[in-house]
Amino acid sequence: MKKIDLGTAFVREHAQLFQCPTCSQPYARVEGHTMICPNGHTIDVNKKGSLNFLNHAVDTEYDDAMLEARRRVLSAGLFDGIIQAVADQLPTEPQTLLDVGTGEGTPLAKLMDLRDNQDVGIGFDISKAGVNLATQLDSPAFFMVADLAHLPFNNQSLDAIVEFFSPSAYEEFNRVLKPGGRLVKVIPNSGYLHELREMLYPADSNNHTYSNEKVLTRFMERYPQASQQTVTYVWDIPSDRYVDLLHMTPLHWGARPEAQALAESKPLQRVTVDVTVLTVPQVD
Repeated sequence: MKKIDLGTAFVREHAQLFQCPTCSQPYARVEGHTMICPNGHTIDVNKKGSLNFLNHAVDTEYDDAMLEARRRVLSAGLFDGIIQAVADQLPTEPQTLLDVGTGEGTPLAKLMDLRDNQDVGIGFDISKAGVNLATQLDSPAFFMVADLAHLPFNNQSLDAIVEFFSPSAYEEFNRVLKPGGRLVKVIPNSGYLHELREMLYPADSNNHTYSNEKVLTRFMERYPQASQQTVTYVWDIPSDRYVDLLHMTPLHWGARPEAQALAESKPLQRVTVDVTVLTVPQVD
């Protein structure tokens, strides 16, 4: 079956989840490859089997090369321990699950696979290039382009939201989650990829170290009932993935060219993964 037909089949089966971004009305019907709202606004499933809810072009710093490097590194297992920790925080029952800032989609695909592909999984990102790459995955997940600030989902339509290092829109999360829905957010700790950070930035640079204090404080102020779990492990870097690791992370964006060249010439054998998994078991 063609991707456009697979995507249309998903949309037909789950049309009740989606909301028109123009008038905020639930979509009323699907005709052909087109969803139509009660006010006649339409959106088409494209040939890649995804939806694009943005009505304007967006420039992001995540270009095709970076996304492809990220795909190769995540496929090799960098996030596997994080994904398992997130899976452990989700209910055992099938979920209607949203992955915020899905990028090229590997974490969501791996998460769904860990859960025996029992969930209705949707990943969205503002990056069209990322979503296009995500649609190439062999996964039942559905991917789409959308804006975090205006999620194209009906009120109280989702069971769970997960985030892997993504920005948040808490009011929108509260709107689209069902009563008692679950939110799982992953944030980096100071030790996350610290080996790369220390190679790329001098000791007197603000980027030489990292603190998640502001992000963590804001989250806990919004969800004081949230639990915190630290996940730390060392990942052995496959020799053919070291340069990809350097280029998949925003760490290299602000580094001086000479620091990047030096880092590429002195491959690391392993890096530290150090994150906090924040879980809100029931969002009110």
